[in-house]
Amino acid sequence: MFRPEYIEKIKALHESHPIVALLGPRQCGKTTLAHMLADSDTIPTHFFDLEDPEVLVKLDNPKLALESLSGLIVIDEIQRSPELFPYLRVLVDQNPSLKLLILGSASRELIKQSSESLAGRVAYIEVTPFSFTETKEMQNLWIRGGFPRCYLAPSFDASIAWRKHYITTFLEQDIPNLGINVPPQMLRRFWMMLAHFHGNVFNAADLGKSLGVTGPTIRRYLDILTGTFMVRQLQPWFVNMKKRQVKSPKIYFKDSGIFHTLMGISDQDTLLSHPRLGASWEGFALEEIIRYIDATPEECYFWATHAGAELDLLIIKDGKKLGFEFKYSDAPKLTASMKIAFEELELDSLTVIYPGKSTFPLHEGITVSGLANYLT
Repeated sequence: MFRPEYIEKIKALHESHPIVALLGPRQCGKTTLAHMLADSDTIPTHFFDLEDPEVLVKLDNPKLALESLSGLIVIDEIQRSPELFPYLRVLVDQNPSLKLLILGSASRELIKQSSESLAGRVAYIEVTPFSFTETKEMQNLWIRGGFPRCYLAPSFDASIAWRKHYITTFLEQDIPNLGINVPPQMLRRFWMMLAHFHGNVFNAADLGKSLGVTGPTIRRYLDILTGTFMVRQLQPWFVNMKKRQVKSPKIYFKDSGIFHTLMGISDQDTLLSHPRLGASWEGFALEEIIRYIDATPEECYFWATHAGAELDLLIIKDGKKLGFEFKYSDAPKLTASMKIAFEELELDSLTVIYPGKSTFPLHEGITVSGLANYLT
């Protein structure tokens, strides 16, 4: 599936930065994008896949391997060799016409040295699995998730098998390859237990007691899953310090298919009768909205008070405060919490996203919209 919006972003950022980094979970389509970019351009392109042992040997001497090249250099799975970053800085400084595209399966915080070594020279793009704006189809996307091979699998059984294998490979190979020393069985238990917090406020103490580890260890596990793009930590927004407000992040699985697999949800019928149906819809719709608005993690929050008023998603972007509530309901109704959130947060708009097809007003500044309507 061609993804032109990413190709355009890469080309635009290469106008101002010699290095563009595509960061996102394994198997989300970064390598395919790199090949699409190469096919769309006339400059020579050189690919280096750091999962290839021969390439790793070749890049033991990066000066010899890269110095004579021109055009575009693509380095895949850069997190395997973070020691390359200082040399890449020297390379682009010495050859201003050279462009680099580096692909990584971990956040810049987990890829050591990158932010320091390449400051001012690198621009980051987060690549996500498929979204509704790309597939124009919602039901399979919600149930299967958006990882290309999973979404495009020839059958639902094949999709489930892919996800199960992905989870195992992630735990047993991808995490150790980042230099992170966590027993795969422990991280799997944590991941499965974390699924029950999907859409809820994170409680490190409760999880720590269940797993027999300390709160700091639990937070480290959470940061690992966040840094590898499996989980979103939605931070709380503080507006009125006189009120007691929730201070811990809410947890969302970024891919609905992975969440369903960890919860043992095997098909649509199981999902529709599952007690976590509403949470599943909330997480799926929340991710779609964030991608559509192209909001960074630093622009996304939730808001909640201990008195019960809350807002599922607050996006602060381009001087606007956009509020969102997510309801798995045929006809969402106006609530006191919505009015309180609209007034106290001084929102420019509050949109209640539901799975229906209509759009209609609930109150001044508050609108109900089907998810597909909002995204088109």
